Amino acid sequence: MLLALYFGAKQSGVELSEIGDKLKDFDIKNFELKNFDSFQNSFLEFFDDLKDNFPTPISSIMQDIQAQPESKKDHAIDATLDFAIGKYMKSLHNLTSRNPVIMVPGVISTGLESWGLEGTPECPSQNHFRKRLWGSFYMLKTMFLDKACWLQHIMLDQQTGLDPPFYKIRAAQGFEATDYFVAGYWIWGKILNNLAAIGYNPNNMINAAYDWRLSYLDLERRDGYFSKLKHQIEYQMKTNGHKSVLIGHSMGSQVIYYFMKWVEASGPHFGNGGSNWCNDHISSYIDISGSVLGTPKAIVALLSGEMKDTVQLNALAVYGLEKFFSRKERLKLLRSFGGIASMIPKGGNTIWGNLYSAPDDEFGNRTSNDDSFGKFIGFQKQVGKFSDKNLTMEESIDLLLDQSPEWFHRRTLEHYSFGIESNKKQLLLNNKDFSKWSNPLEAPLPYAPNMKVYCFYGVGNPTERAYTYKEELLKTLSTLNLTMESNAENAVIFSDGDGTVSILTHTMCHKWKEENSIYNPGNSKVKIVEILHQPDKYDIRGGAKTAEHVDILGSTDLNELILKVVSGRDDLIEENIISKLPEYIKKMNFTV
Repeated sequence: MLLALYFGAKQSGVELSEIGDKLKDFDIKNFELKNFDSFQNSFLEFFDDLKDNFPTPISSIMQDIQAQPESKKDHAIDATLDFAIGKYMKSLHNLTSRNPVIMVPGVISTGLESWGLEGTPECPSQNHFRKRLWGSFYMLKTMFLDKACWLQHIMLDQQTGLDPPFYKIRAAQGFEATDYFVAGYWIWGKILNNLAAIGYNPNNMINAAYDWRLSYLDLERRDGYFSKLKHQIEYQMKTNGHKSVLIGHSMGSQVIYYFMKWVEASGPHFGNGGSNWCNDHISSYIDISGSVLGTPKAIVALLSGEMKDTVQLNALAVYGLEKFFSRKERLKLLRSFGGIASMIPKGGNTIWGNLYSAPDDEFGNRTSNDDSFGKFIGFQKQVGKFSDKNLTMEESIDLLLDQSPEWFHRRTLEHYSFGIESNKKQLLLNNKDFSKWSNPLEAPLPYAPNMKVYCFYGVGNPTERAYTYKEELLKTLSTLNLTMESNAENAVIFSDGDGTVSILTHTMCHKWKEENSIYNPGNSKVKIVEILHQPDKYDIRGGAKTAEHVDILGSTDLNELILKVVSGRDDLIEENIISKLPEYIKKMNFTV
């Protein structure tokens, strides 16, 4: 909003000093917000003078805010207010804190701070010490005023995937690391409030923030992340007398899954907890909008630097990255983040289809004359050797790896695997191969008959599923100059999901739930609840009934479900399948 304000003002000939005069509660020079509510009111008044110069997405949002009925502007009491859901559930069902809670956020959710003092003469670090270079207004200020320096700090070393020389960025810690992305934009804040309303506090509730840029094994190698998580869970059981509930959102669900394989594995850098550790220490694993089988958007982000919603940023952060950074810069940045590659889709053609058919082709009343979703990347015309054929998901991953720098290719295959395994014996052998642990189609759930699994995710929100690309004649912007064909009518093709993660990703939950599933050797009990996306058009975060990928964290349904699980009252949870995903799964051949 603030960067949009600046550019709208500049295009109108308004100077920063004039903006400061009109918006008394915002310090333009230091990018500091003094009073959010007062600032918002001032901004709405100022917006009328500048609205024709704002970027379209920002302008649309602001017009929606202005159009709200007075009752909405006055924050009429509803279930989205702080503590309301927790207080209601406590009074209705006498819910109280029981199992310790470990929350693992999704990609980009955790704030990142600078802890280095060196830097370089051109870009020193000391002035940024303990300042958030990701997840704050300070990030936006630095991104805007000193783009090159911000990039040097935030980008990882291409060869090692770890800290570059002279720079040190670490994940912020504590609940403040993920409660809000920037002032006014909540992430886990509402869940924290509602947990507190039924009795949770820092003694039985932990936010396991992490540096989402790193590949999973590098989280342990550099930060000892999984070792700390193991000790925290063991300590909680010792002091509270109950097993922990692990809650993961988006990529956080993958991190938890990797942890469950890591903690029981033997060897250096691994947990050495033994084959019963998960059964003995984890009460429940809650997968919220998880990307356990990846998301199609990850491919286009890593192939051509496309950013819109790809890595789950809010509108302001997307605007900043797209406004100030070229596609080549974004591509270089994202590829240096080993964590982003973990979201490359898994399961190949079995899950995502071939050039002629895909399990979800019937979505949106598509006919036999339509192109299949299985044509993941399509080209309207051939320009060179890269556009001479359309590509399936498997072929798109091959293209990405073949045309990426050697360091990206090597490190991606060292840390991750994207296939599918249907042989029970081989699945068990894969428990010893850390590159398989982020793919539940190649490494099964731990043998944990007493652990419960919950999958809560949104449906009914159009979600990117396939793309139309073009190949440029001049290979000047990147090694392979491929980009989305933005002028094509079907540049982006949508299917069902939560707006970011395709519904097909949740195939894994249904496979875990099958009787005697080879992917669930302990027959852990699985409950699935699909939440229909029904956003409030007067609430830019969707309101109480949203099921959008990030905003679902504030929805009434999800918060109620979480409270029921952690309080030991999962008997109150009724499964709800409203999508056609079970029908799609019947079309998948897992015996290939």
